[in-house]
Amino acid sequence: MCRSIHTLHNFEPAATDDEVHAAALQFVRKISGSTRPSKANAEVFERAVEEIAHITRHLLEDLVSSAPTKNREVEAEKAKARSANRFATA
Repeated sequence: MCRSIHTLHNFEPAATDDEVHAAALQFVRKISGSTRPSKANAEVFERAVEEIAHITRHLLEDLVSSAPTKNREVEAEKAKARSANRFATA
């Protein structure tokens, strides 16, 4: 899957509409094989993004988890540390 689609479930604060839209956009780009649709496909492309974002929002609202919610800032710091460690020069 796309590396730029991040987990949106079980975070505090909850995923924003912009984050859900960005994930839907990346999904449609991956499925369609294009980052920018032609003018002929622009309407169907955007409609797909909106429908997937809508369904994703419902999914996130309905999912249940017994795990404690994660803090976005803490998880971002962990990701930065992993990246720095991974790409550190010897």
